[in-house]
Amino acid sequence: MKALSGYRNADNVHRLAKEIAAVKLPRPVRFMEVCGGHTAAIYRFALHDMLPDGIRLISGPGCPVCVTANDFVDRAIALAQLPDVTIATFGDLIRVPGSTQSLAEARARGADVRVFYSSSDALDLARSHPDRTVIFLAIGFETTACTLAATLFDVVLTDTRNFRMLCALKTMPEALRVLFSSGAQIDGLILPGHVITVTGTKEFDFIPGEFSIPCVVSGFEPADLMETILMLCRQIAAGRASVKNQYTRVVRAEGNPHAQALIEKMFTACDMTWRGFGEIAQSGLAIRKEFAAWDAASIPVDVEPAREHPGCRCGEVLRGIIRPQECALFGKVCTPENPRGACMVSSEGACAAVYHFATETA
Repeated sequence: MKALSGYRNADNVHRLAKEIAAVKLPRPVRFMEVCGGHTAAIYRFALHDMLPDGIRLISGPGCPVCVTANDFVDRAIALAQLPDVTIATFGDLIRVPGSTQSLAEARARGADVRVFYSSSDALDLARSHPDRTVIFLAIGFETTACTLAATLFDVVLTDTRNFRMLCALKTMPEALRVLFSSGAQIDGLILPGHVITVTGTKEFDFIPGEFSIPCVVSGFEPADLMETILMLCRQIAAGRASVKNQYTRVVRAEGNPHAQALIEKMFTACDMTWRGFGEIAQSGLAIRKEFAAWDAASIPVDVEPAREHPGCRCGEVLRGIIRPQECALFGKVCTPENPRGACMVSSEGACAAVYHFATETA
């Protein structure tokens, strides 16, 4: 904690706010953060309130639970109805509404659905209960993908046949390409520090190269984010666009080659459905065919037709089109205790962050 104290120091944050205000921007700007951890920190520390009127922060598709589509939740629920099957999941996903129910509601009706902090813990359960098939719901971005790849490697190496994964892992670059190609009004991008710890910065060079949008890789403390915003402002004021790295204490340009190699060994790129975006080509990770015995997607089940809750605008929130408060369900029908959309479930979801921390002007 001592190492982080400077990044939480109020004097440092206020100093950076003054430096941001002193930058002469040519126009009002919109900066998007594409990491749910950044979204939570921005609202928790009320960073919006420290910025000049000409700078607006908007949330993007950076919460892994939020971008997981209903058809994945529906398939997981269908698998949970099979005899001798245990569904293992990260905690946030259990409350995400599917088309007609959530995994939590399926559990209340008798399905064996259990929450785990890691896939390796779920693997331990499978090994201690060889009479049951444990299916782990593999969601997340590149950061989570490397830990899931390590678990899958262990499973294959030990030939543990009663453990499988249902995979909806996503990779960030192609989703951002779709976002910018659609004409999204974004002037700068706050890039996800944890993801780029794995991938390295080169995977995102296409953003300034193709779209002339400046990017900065950011840490997660308030001073990190304010310094990142300052770096974006300075790029815009100078008429430049490149990928800069604020999170130098963690991120390297080359990323983590060992993690990259393990992901490539166990997974392969595939088309993937994102909430709010639809199917995006080559934006997901699927279990390689040689490991198909551990892929739960091959288990035949009847899955109900996917549908969204009427009135839910999570998709527009994830694309930065609206703020959570602009959804008619927000804070009324849809609350963290009774979520109608995925963005209200996770602590990294924009709707939940606004609900818990935001002021009226956020």
